[in-house]
Amino acid sequence: MTVQQLTNTSLKILASNLDNPKGITFAPDGSLYVALSGIGGDGASIPSPSGQGNLNYGRSGAICKIENGIAKPVLTGLPSVAFADGTGAAGPHDIKFDPSGKAYVLLGYAANPALRDSLGDTDLGKVIACDLSTSTWSSIADISYYEATNKILSSDCEVVSNPLSFYVDSNILVLVDAGANSLLSINTDSSDIEKLAAIPNQILTNPIFPGASSENFDRGHVPPPSAYAKALPSQMSIQSVPTDVVKGTDGAYYVCEFTGFPFPEGGAKIYRIDTSGELEVFADGFTQLINLAFDTEGNLYALQHMNQSGWKGKPDGALIQIAPNGERTTLIEGNGLEMPSALTIGPDGAFYIINRGGRPGSGQVIRFENPQKISRHIK
Repeated sequence: MTVQQLTNTSLKILASNLDNPKGITFAPDGSLYVALSGIGGDGASIPSPSGQGNLNYGRSGAICKIENGIAKPVLTGLPSVAFADGTGAAGPHDIKFDPSGKAYVLLGYAANPALRDSLGDTDLGKVIACDLSTSTWSSIADISYYEATNKILSSDCEVVSNPLSFYVDSNILVLVDAGANSLLSINTDSSDIEKLAAIPNQILTNPIFPGASSENFDRGHVPPPSAYAKALPSQMSIQSVPTDVVKGTDGAYYVCEFTGFPFPEGGAKIYRIDTSGELEVFADGFTQLINLAFDTEGNLYALQHMNQSGWKGKPDGALIQIAPNGERTTLIEGNGLEMPSALTIGPDGAFYIINRGGRPGSGQVIRFENPQKISRHIK
């Protein structure tokens, strides 16, 4: 896990060989932490909503601290589900700290909440508060149970919950559930859960579907080929699949979406939700967005997991800057950036990105020097 140089000289690998890393953040003391979803285990199994096999339960999820090229586990034994080969994992999806330094971890699930009890006593689909000094945690909110009991999804859809990412706003945790297509808030003082917004579906006209030789790039969320081997619709509704939420200097929340199958290129949007809960499209024309971050100057950075529909088998991602005036600049596209899953801006102004985030044993943490920061320094 020594520091290596990628083909792009501004990208450096800080840690590698990670199992499905999903979330990354800096603690108030400047330490860098990563949430690893793990590789499931040899416990009970439940069917994947995609219809492409079973997810196996285990306690291979972890939180790691990145130091000197080493991912040091500081919290282990966290719940995880995955296919037998370790792909399609859900478990620790995100980690954040409040201003006092208290750590919170969001645990994904990626399945029907009604099946969760068959895995035993598990914290999948919940938010937990962690004490990293003692490697202990306790549950503070059950997102998947809330979805099941409040029927967030319409009755014509299978109920699926997959809490994916969150933002700490004082004593409120604001999170997206990629399975429920919802923006939720949790009061850490009372554990009350509130639905802030439903991220809408979109209608595709003449959608482009995978061909017979297409890549089965994410069988945890992609239907089997038999689902689209027959007559193809000329119009269809697809789910939003929100993947991240951040807060702007205007007090509004900004939510990005991955979009559902067949993952239309240019179909992903960033939504703005104001303090009254009104939702509007802030920016569009993206592909498979996975994460967002604001800098201190009000620039918004959008991370594309893949720049083309995933089933095309091309892993290149991109980091795009959206200036306060709306101008867009692609800071990096490909050149070693492959299927990134999260980013954070470090105290040094550089970008810290999870690379190859959906690959067991192949995940990386990379550092990308902000090229605009460099140019301003040179001037």
